[in-house]
Amino acid sequence: MDSIALLLAASLNAGTVLAIAALGLLINEKAGIVNLGAEGLMLCGALAGFAAVAHFGVSWPGFLAGMGAAAVLSLIFGWLVIWLNTNQYATGLALSLFGAGFSAFAGSAYTRIKLRDPEPWAVPFLSDIPFLGPALFRQHPMVYFAVALTVGLIWFLYRTRSGLVLRSVGESPESAHALGYPVRWIRLLAVVVGGSLCGLAGAYVSTIYTPLWVEGMIAGKGWIALALTTFATWRPARVLLGAYLFGGLTMVQFHLQGAGVNVPSQVLTMLPYLATIVVLVLISRNPLWIRTNMPQSIGKPFYPGS
Repeated sequence: MDSIALLLAASLNAGTVLAIAALGLLINEKAGIVNLGAEGLMLCGALAGFAAVAHFGVSWPGFLAGMGAAAVLSLIFGWLVIWLNTNQYATGLALSLFGAGFSAFAGSAYTRIKLRDPEPWAVPFLSDIPFLGPALFRQHPMVYFAVALTVGLIWFLYRTRSGLVLRSVGESPESAHALGYPVRWIRLLAVVVGGSLCGLAGAYVSTIYTPLWVEGMIAGKGWIALALTTFATWRPARVLLGAYLFGGLTMVQFHLQGAGVNVPSQVLTMLPYLATIVVLVLISRNPLWIRTNMPQSIGKPFYPGS
């Protein structure tokens, strides 16, 4: 039971990274913008967060720095795809490549620095409950923030006027524009907010999850987060559950290796990425289901003068 509790706790921790990034991408796509640059945003956020913690010694400046760095890059991305109407997919790929290259270049000075291990956190009283305490209530506050973010996003999207406007911009920007809503500015705000969440996820990786800086340390998590939005059919609660599922697959490989399972480590390492491919293949078998749930204007440019 103790081993299962530790596996569950590790799965929640690993899934938090994917959940925060995927929820940010969900905000982008609800507004009709596809951002394939999540991997680059997370890498730059991870570097900025690590550098801030290395200089200040506490974690919260790292979270702010990661969000700020990703927000600036997202602002540039938004200007290119929303005002200049560049191709969203090509611009996102360019952003991902830029983030990977820039973080590798600028982060070379930090590769030999090791941050202090994060202090243990525990919810009073609840952390002492057998099994549930070690599994659920001894997590970093960012784990609980991901759950609160999911609940808040559900309330915002489906219970507020602003959320309705955001979804209308993703469904039919022409109609929203005809009603007087500033479609471009709403999309830009969604891109910046969503991108900053990707940066926050990256900062969490480099300062809490694995408190060190290594080139390419995001290791495809941005692409998995991007796939999660489709896997969850653009629903925040499903994004959270999917993130925990993929987090569990990531942690299972380490537990199997520790248990001495005679399987090549490379095969176990591939598990989360194989699961991503399998899930996308299964979902693509029902295109009607995808079309019913996805924003109708996702990936399409908007010309206010037309």
